[in-house]
Amino acid sequence: MTICASRIQRTLNAAHADHAANTTGANADYIPSLSTVDPNLFGIAVVTVAGEVIEAGDSRHEFALESISKVFTLALAMEDVGPQVIRAKVGADPTGLPFGSVMALELHGDKPLTPLVNAGALSTTSLVRASTPSQRWQRILKTQRAFAGRDISLSKEVDASEQSTNFHNRAIAWLLYSAGAMYADPMETCEVYTRQCSTMVTTTDLAVMGATLAAGGTNPVTGHRVIRDTYIPRILAEMTMEGLYDTSGDWAYTVGLPGKSGVGGGLLAVAPGRLAIAAFSPPLDPVGNSVRGCAAIAQIAHDLGLNLYQSPTPVRTSQAAPAPPGSST
Repeated sequence: MTICASRIQRTLNAAHADHAANTTGANADYIPSLSTVDPNLFGIAVVTVAGEVIEAGDSRHEFALESISKVFTLALAMEDVGPQVIRAKVGADPTGLPFGSVMALELHGDKPLTPLVNAGALSTTSLVRASTPSQRWQRILKTQRAFAGRDISLSKEVDASEQSTNFHNRAIAWLLYSAGAMYADPMETCEVYTRQCSTMVTTTDLAVMGATLAAGGTNPVTGHRVIRDTYIPRILAEMTMEGLYDTSGDWAYTVGLPGKSGVGGGLLAVAPGRLAIAAFSPPLDPVGNSVRGCAAIAQIAHDLGLNLYQSPTPVRTSQAAPAPPGSST
């Protein structure tokens, strides 16, 4: 069912007005460059599979893509090695633990389980085909640009801030290497992974990236095919299971859309075949999700009737139900 742009605009405006005054949460402070971003920034955008762009608030303000980048590197790795290799080498199950957990590796035989936590994302990045780290990075950046439909770029400030503080991820990379779950040089892979998190996007860019997934792999704004449609269900399944870290199950239960958050304050939700919703607001909840972003997208998804688990119309049949065995008529 198509939703008219005017209705979407009203819904976005209402969600922005309802949650703009929410001051709970705090910026990520373990990455210095993120701690200084204005906490009052708040943008929302929707892009439909027809290429319609609807926005509210600070939707054109750039922010660091951070962990949402994992989705698009996963797409590239699937194109390179196929979904079965991703499933075998990285996994397709939630860890049940925080996104940077080392214990999750120890508990599961050093297998990352999912491409959407740090360990799995490092492993996935190492699977991107390249002869040099520079080539791997350029291929990942090209993929992000194809999903966004414009030449997004690396923030040298964010990258320097992250490269100087990513010791935990470096340790995870070596653990993966020792377990045979790292498929390129671990430190070079960690550097590329950190760089892919440090590109700058707007809320509208993020909605276009999500709408490319919603449209079966074709960017609805540029018309260019970015990824094979057969890979989309697998990517959305990964987002459903681990896209919002420890609260992924609760998000699926209450919102009913595949999603992915990043500690830069971005949040993406995808309604397959219809549209994508993106939000940006830096203050995060305790597990790393944007407080305003979660509240706004949940409200928009509810108001537009996007929950994937809700049947749009009741199933009716003209035939009477059969009598139970042994009953008399």
